[in-house]
Amino acid sequence: MAKRSAVSEPNDSDRIEGFAHPRETFALLGQQAALGRAARALRSGRPPGAWLITGPPGVGKATLAYRIARYMLAYGATDAGPDDLSVAQDNRDARQVTAQSHPGLLVLKRAINQKTGKLMTVLSVDEIRRLADFFGMTSGAGGWRVAIVDTADDMNDNAANALLKMLEEPPGNAMLLLLSNTPGRLLPTIRSRCQRLELRPLDSATLEQALIQYLPDVSHPERASLARLSGGSIGAALTLATGDGAALAQEADLLVDNARDPDPLALLSLGEKLFRIRDGLEQFGDFLSASLAERIRAKAHGGTPGLERWVAQLGRIEQGFARASGLHLEPRQVLLTTARDLARTARGGAL
Repeated sequence: MAKRSAVSEPNDSDRIEGFAHPRETFALLGQQAALGRAARALRSGRPPGAWLITGPPGVGKATLAYRIARYMLAYGATDAGPDDLSVAQDNRDARQVTAQSHPGLLVLKRAINQKTGKLMTVLSVDEIRRLADFFGMTSGAGGWRVAIVDTADDMNDNAANALLKMLEEPPGNAMLLLLSNTPGRLLPTIRSRCQRLELRPLDSATLEQALIQYLPDVSHPERASLARLSGGSIGAALTLATGDGAALAQEADLLVDNARDPDPLALLSLGEKLFRIRDGLEQFGDFLSASLAERIRAKAHGGTPGLERWVAQLGRIEQGFARASGLHLEPRQVLLTTARDLARTARGGAL
């Protein structure tokens, strides 16, 4: 059997301070439909070579990917393991996955730029090319190799084309798990070559029950507020509960509340604050998108007409903040531009 040094994740940028990383998380909240579909395919002995795991940030995409990876590395494409794809924490393969030392698992994500200390803006073609060497190696004792791309949204054009070539010539006994927050941005040819597992926002009851476990010292009204602001994302709820999350969520609500008449001085002050917070602009963009999406859903349920312009506005915000965060643009200018765009939309009717 070919040997190689353990390949560790380049960073833990997706870890929420004070809580377990997805590779250390063995419980999957909700998402029974996606889990059931994956389990049937894996245990049938004929799983697809590539899964596209989609859904909003923080709803369990990475947790599900690691659950699938642990099962494949421990049991292969057989029904020898539990039908919910669970693997005991003291299982050898599970321990190696947690320790980032399993020779059959490769995780690709944006790396930290050693010069700036910040995340690279893209998942580069050089990272994706590592898949060819990894999948070309002799498989481990379990017979399978699994690679996780977290997230496929971060790939630049060259990386996407390199991945497409891999999908066109899939190796045997290999599984690729692509995570995506916005699958519509991926190449149609990549999407068409993957089986899709779509994760949904968690319902309020599931989310509040989880928050009792994760935040036992937080009062019921505070947990209810976190559940409302998070848009069905446990990741967003836990982020809100730590550091500057709650304050940023309130600022996002305020910007939507005052969409017709934003306060430029307040926005400049907020921009300076975001500059000082690690990934502050990205966090604020997530909260702003969640706040706007929640209001659109509420109006849609009430039968309010003419929401198309707000749906388009939501899309512009998501794309704009993703680009601004990736390019490390100046937060104050991003906020002012966003506020002007919101104001133009609000003149046609506020939410």
